[in-house]
Amino acid sequence: MSTDPLKLVITMQDMREALMQGRNTAGKLVQRPLSPHLQVYKPQISSALSIFHRLTGVALALGAMLLSLWLAAAATSPGAFADAQALLDSIIGMIVLFGFTLALFYHFCNGIRHLLWDAGYGFDLPTMHRTGYAVMIASVGLTVVFWIIGLVIL
Repeated sequence: MSTDPLKLVITMQDMREALMQGRNTAGKLVQRPLSPHLQVYKPQISSALSIFHRLTGVALALGAMLLSLWLAAAATSPGAFADAQALLDSIIGMIVLFGFTLALFYHFCNGIRHLLWDAGYGFDLPTMHRTGYAVMIASVGLTVVFWIIGLVIL
């Protein structure tokens, strides 16, 4: 394989052109565009909610690991549990737990929205926007109510 930078650039350019080749319905060769990306489209509520859904899924996975560590500390010794509990009772721990709760409720509400889409409802643009805002409002509302109830009980 050649290590000449000029040949490498030419090869990469040829590969990009090959990826852009396609056929239309009549079978004629045509140039098709490369896949669009975030620099092509302006942000919209649908794209933002989709990105948030993915991010909250990652946050929930990290939160599940945090829960596992907390349970492991509880099973290990009273000292380890006290340390884990002190960390979660700190300001940073409370912020992390609040964020985890928000991610949980957002992912739950948006998951219901996706189930409705799977059933064929809510695809028209006005409904999609309304349900998107409803998901955001419900997520924040449920999180706040959950924390108020939790703080009153504790």
